[in-house]
Amino acid sequence: MLFYNPIYSDLVLPQRHRFPILKYATLKAQLDDMGLSQYIVQANQKASFEQLNRCHDTEYIDTFCQGTMHPQDIKRMGFPWSTKLVDRTLLSVGASIEAAHTALKLGFAANLSGGYHHAYANKATGFCIFNDLAIAACDLIAKGKADTVLILDCDVHQGDGTAAILKGRPDIVTCSLHCEQNFPRLKEQSDYDFALPKGTQDTVYLDTLEQALTLCTRLHRPDIILYNAGADIFSQDELGHLAVTLEGVRHREALILSHCYHHGIPLMTALGGGYQRDLAQLVTVHKQLFQAFILSDFMQ
Repeated sequence: MLFYNPIYSDLVLPQRHRFPILKYATLKAQLDDMGLSQYIVQANQKASFEQLNRCHDTEYIDTFCQGTMHPQDIKRMGFPWSTKLVDRTLLSVGASIEAAHTALKLGFAANLSGGYHHAYANKATGFCIFNDLAIAACDLIAKGKADTVLILDCDVHQGDGTAAILKGRPDIVTCSLHCEQNFPRLKEQSDYDFALPKGTQDTVYLDTLEQALTLCTRLHRPDIILYNAGADIFSQDELGHLAVTLEGVRHREALILSHCYHHGIPLMTALGGGYQRDLAQLVTVHKQLFQAFILSDFMQ
């Protein structure tokens, strides 16, 4: 099941803004063309205060939702504040929570947004306001749906907010596979960090991913994997610095899907980052996940 809401792309940003807000609607239209429309459901459930508060400070939640953030905090967030931004954020985080619960039932589910791994307990950074995968993991644990959750972060940037929020929690394992010479400049310590040098190509990337997956699943036996499927590992990403080809991205997705299926581990995915001015090419990179899904054992 794929969770989507038109509000994901319905946000007015300043001209030449760095964030590719239209990628969500464009991807959804292409997934319809691929015959996946029957799997797409409207995400209408907003994250609750209780769910947010499991990972974020009360004061921070209130200042964002009520529009009383300091201008410096808004600048660090990367988006101009608006009531629509609040609605979009709460719906997107809610969709990741719902997708995580759905994956436990069906084996696979995705949020056609999400992956807000730079959000800290008390601040927004790098276009990330509330940390959806951390919140979803905590919600599963709190409701007794899982004993151990693995957050596998394959965005090109380290999942610093996720690591900081979940530090010291043995029931939620954080694993980040990222480019070392990239944002954030100061890294947090995940449970497992696989820092790759600038220019890493397909073979090394995929070998490292396989080692990371094998290690984490063997040692922790997670009940579910929450996967941040960042498209910014692609060689032509403008903020990426890795040299992974489009075929390499597709192999990454197929590897993760196959690993989860054959180990009986439910998989929930969030879209993650991707920064190209060429929107069509960016969406093509994101689409590799769903092309791999169609060919995976989950669809058989």
